[in-house]
Amino acid sequence: MHDFIIGLFSNISHELATFLIAFIPVTELRASIPLAIKVYGMTPLAAWFYSVAGTYFVMVLIVVVLDPIAKFLSKHILLFEKFFNWLFEHTRKRANGKMEKYGSWAIFILAATPIPLLGGLTGALAAFVFNVPLKKSLPLLLVGTMLAGAIVVAVTLYFQS
Repeated sequence: MHDFIIGLFSNISHELATFLIAFIPVTELRASIPLAIKVYGMTPLAAWFYSVAGTYFVMVLIVVVLDPIAKFLSKHILLFEKFFNWLFEHTRKRANGKMEKYGSWAIFILAATPIPLLGGLTGALAAFVFNVPLKKSLPLLLVGTMLAGAIVVAVTLYFQS
């Protein structure tokens, strides 16, 4: 899988590749940081910065523009209506307990958890689905993503030696 991702981004700068790899929902910065450090030879700080920026960029898009896009596509294409209904219901089920227990801090917890199928984009979807105001959700998502990135850098460096 990582050879496919590396090949996909082989014709662009390592910084841009790291930023774009952090966009990928399943991998996010969990993959972009180790690739940036181990394959691209970037410094841990540069890998962290471009990865956090890439993941956070997608998070901002989710909380700011997902609603009008979802409404438009759902209105015109039945498949998208089914997809968004499934996605939002799935997110509600995954995050509801955390939202009830921790309130908007659940957004931070989700964003700071660097494990597959949880993490930044799930946090952003939860912020959207549970209508957490932008003034609250964006800072929580940013700090959570910064922490998740630091954890991934630390783990990457630990296993590198």
